[in-house]
Amino acid sequence: MGAPCCRAARFVRLLCVALVTLVVLARPLAAAEPPFEGLDAFVVETMAEWQVPGLALALVRDGEVVLARGYGYRDLARTLPVTPDTLFAVGSITKPFTVVGLAMLVDEGRLDWDAPVRDYLPAFRLTDGFASETMTPRDLVTHRSGLPRHDALWYATGFDRDSLFGRLRYLDMGGSFRVGWGYQNLLFMVAGRIAERLSESTWEAFTRRRLLAPLGMTRSNFTVAEMQRDEDFASPHALVDDAVADVALFDMQGIGPAGALNASAAELIRFVRFAMNEGRHDGAPLLSQARMAEMQAPQTAMPGTPKDVELGRSSYGMGFVVSRYRGHTTISHGGGIDGYVAQLSFMPERDIGLVVLSNLDRNPVPTIVARNLYDRLLGLEPIAWNARFREKRQKAEAASRYPEILVPRKENAPPSHPLADYVGTYEHPAYGRLRIARDGEALRWLFHRFDLPLRHFHYDMFEIEKIPLTAYRRLKVSFFYDKAGAIDRLAVPLEYTVDDIVFRRVAD
Repeated sequence: MGAPCCRAARFVRLLCVALVTLVVLARPLAAAEPPFEGLDAFVVETMAEWQVPGLALALVRDGEVVLARGYGYRDLARTLPVTPDTLFAVGSITKPFTVVGLAMLVDEGRLDWDAPVRDYLPAFRLTDGFASETMTPRDLVTHRSGLPRHDALWYATGFDRDSLFGRLRYLDMGGSFRVGWGYQNLLFMVAGRIAERLSESTWEAFTRRRLLAPLGMTRSNFTVAEMQRDEDFASPHALVDDAVADVALFDMQGIGPAGALNASAAELIRFVRFAMNEGRHDGAPLLSQARMAEMQAPQTAMPGTPKDVELGRSSYGMGFVVSRYRGHTTISHGGGIDGYVAQLSFMPERDIGLVVLSNLDRNPVPTIVARNLYDRLLGLEPIAWNARFREKRQKAEAASRYPEILVPRKENAPPSHPLADYVGTYEHPAYGRLRIARDGEALRWLFHRFDLPLRHFHYDMFEIEKIPLTAYRRLKVSFFYDKAGAIDRLAVPLEYTVDDIVFRRVAD
């Protein structure tokens, strides 16, 4: 890696040129006035350290938007600046939008949170028969299903919504139904299908009609094509060999209700104000106070205790995370998809809410900036969150240098068969087909959207060094043979909470 201080200095010079500031006239607060004195410099310097090309933020206080700003570039290659109106993919911040839509149907008496999902979607099936019969819409949106993430099913494959729904019945369960919390994107897709069934329209059309349009979120949308047609959208970026590079926009249509929303800071803050205002917008109720309160109440305890003493233990409500920051209740949800990270958060007791959007993959800057804004608005001494995240990154990088600790490599342990014997097509009933191909004196792993080198590790185990833009590193692919000695299956840990996913050989 290059010297951090040099990289940061280069980025500070770059970002300062592109600093764009817009203060909303509702109750203008100048950047030089407390509590925002030095905010611009803090944001730019933090972006520079983490090499974030562009960032937008908006803040609401006492029911009014008081701050909306853009920093850096929405398109680094063309040096186009970010504004508060720049569209970003916001990933899982879509989830509370999906829950609001369902809650509207509850208000109308058309949906019961605690009735079986099968009352609305009779074809719903999981490998756990009891969970299939008794799971409710509330279970879907509080992450207590017992089904692990299985994110590779939607992320790698490109399967559409109907196909994903039908393949749920072949996924291994990693836990017991309603025993604990486990984040789930696929079942939020199922929740969206309930809205489709009851509204007799697509989830996108239903959400646009019932929520986006009334809130005035007229430019917000759900597809890559729609975002690209807009004149002001942020291009996604990632660090490749420690340099910022463009990456492709990811089409979220298959898993839409879990993460397809594209929005600007200026429009997304309208949703925050609506959530803080007990379901009312401009004095008119869009959602009952009772339903909005239910969304923001703890439903499922989330595991783990934060190492930072300023953070409270978290629970999941219904599309929101409920926690505490420096003694104050916070309601939030983060979001991330290829090339973007976003944060939405508010403190209902202090009537403060914010959104921070960025266009760099897997970066902590939205969280750092959000916490700094809270420190300022609460009148507390700011915590050096940037330094803490820097230390966490350094520890993570050090740990990643020694992946062989998890699977010690045996030296001089050749494969049991010639490479040609591993070549072929393998299939899993949910994940579909993957192909092993010959690549000179090595192999390649072709799995839907990915075509990656497969390097020999030891014996009949091979390794994928990294799946781009994912947490998959040093992924071990193990081959097995039948009683006659023919390679007939492979296993790969695409979901770490269950046994390796087994693909069986089929005719090419």
